[in-house]
Amino acid sequence: MKKSQTASVPSSRLSRLSSLGGLASRLAGNIAVEGAKRFTQGQTPKLQELMLTPTNIGHIADKLAQMRGAAMKVGQMLSMDSGELMPKELSDLLARLRSDAKIMPHKQLVTMLKHNWGDDWLAPFAHFELRPFAAASIGQVHQATLANGNKLAVKIQYPGIRNSIDSDIDNVATLLRVSQLIPKGLTFEPLLLEAKKQLQIEADYRAERAMLLRYKQLLGDDNTFVLPATYDELCTADILVMDFIEAQSIESVANLSQNVRNTVASELLKLFFRELFEFKLVQTDANFANYQYQSSQQKIVLLDFGATREIPTPLSDNYEQLMKAAKVNDRVLMEDAAQKIGFFQQAISEQQKAIILDIFYQACEPLRSEQAYDFGQSSLATRLKAAGMSMSTQSDKWHTPPADAIFIHRKLAGIYLLAARLNAQIDAKSIFEATIEQA
Repeated sequence: MKKSQTASVPSSRLSRLSSLGGLASRLAGNIAVEGAKRFTQGQTPKLQELMLTPTNIGHIADKLAQMRGAAMKVGQMLSMDSGELMPKELSDLLARLRSDAKIMPHKQLVTMLKHNWGDDWLAPFAHFELRPFAAASIGQVHQATLANGNKLAVKIQYPGIRNSIDSDIDNVATLLRVSQLIPKGLTFEPLLLEAKKQLQIEADYRAERAMLLRYKQLLGDDNTFVLPATYDELCTADILVMDFIEAQSIESVANLSQNVRNTVASELLKLFFRELFEFKLVQTDANFANYQYQSSQQKIVLLDFGATREIPTPLSDNYEQLMKAAKVNDRVLMEDAAQKIGFFQQAISEQQKAIILDIFYQACEPLRSEQAYDFGQSSLATRLKAAGMSMSTQSDKWHTPPADAIFIHRKLAGIYLLAARLNAQIDAKSIFEATIEQA
């Protein structure tokens, strides 16, 4: 990581609110200047056009990246989970937040370590690397070595994150709403409420450790996957200490044989179906960084269980019905399942229902293939994107899906995207049917 990516994290509510207030003032000034400029050119721009200048969007992305935590998470949600509902310029630049997190200065890092482990925090270690090898919205990860030689991955939460979640989300939502960056027809308050709940869980590393242990138990008889062991005596609500597992990025599998690529993608799709229908517990963040691959052992490494959600049995059953019905294009059963899941709770037209059901039908295309589905050659992602764009460009068709559905769909979309990146061919139909039968 470059030195320029180091920035102190605002830790108090006041300092975080001040950061957003300063951002709002800066944006307002830029809007006034840009508006005056366009008026002199005979134009009458809308507020959204004045907001969506590269300079303003850059300020938003940079400020949220500096704040980390929920503020940055909101930006990530808007760029990843809202499909084409956000203006393309904003989605493209906010996408930087998925990888541009700044890191804590050493002084702030050591303060966090002393707060959790005491002044003698270095005692258990033969070495502790102060510069992290990974950083995200809630925390950063360091490599360390115990006195016995065991290598560790130490995940350290940024200060003040847990106490600022609700206020951060409210403040950023207000900023985006006032600046008209959120379409007027999109009711996103329920999603923000769900985001608050989810982030409170993600910000508790004890809860993440518990989910990791549950997955280790659930996958105990499956030699396909490797999960890190935890060092409980060193774990706190702010620090999660695990084995450091030597592996390559999951994207490096794209350079391996077709058989390996097919196997890796197939196993991850199978895992998703087991999560949804058997475990009823889904790790919903399909970020590629959460998967790695051990070529020598031919094993897939699973990391980061902070975004894991319990799936109620009725919801699991309804998704089974939805996918089974989509396989045979039974629109009556598809609509019934979608209704039970919560897609049609709002008053929408039959045309809107048909559009949503069409998207479901397309998304289940791999399940209808009688042979291995070639994700690398498929236009599925493009078609789904086009369908979402068609729906979002008509304000009367904007629709807020249920929160559970967003997280489930995000995970499946991530698996599809990875399969396409690996140019994998997957017998999705057989995997689905076998998993349903076993579950």
